[in-house]
Amino acid sequence: IVVIPNVTDADQVAAAEKLYTELNQAGIETLLDDRNERAGVKFKDADLVGIPYRIVTGRSLQQGKVEVVKRATHEAQEILLADVVATLQQWMSVI
Repeated sequence: IVVIPNVTDADQVAAAEKLYTELNQAGIETLLDDRNERAGVKFKDADLVGIPYRIVTGRSLQQGKVEVVKRATHEAQEILLADVVATLQQWMSVI
């Protein structure tokens, strides 16, 4: 899993760092892509490496949500921040 914030937005970076910590503490191997690159570059790199899920902290963060994208299907869902860890644990148990 990779968490991708907009590094120019402090709220997005803080939310991404919190998710990164929570996911790793839950035993889910997670990367934080806080490089100073455009989002598209980060998305492409995550796909190239084969990371199965991408969490994007974007505009939906104002509603307390993040976008989670499944690499295999390119399906995107907005999920409440509080539900991200449990949702990903459930999805990963199905794999």
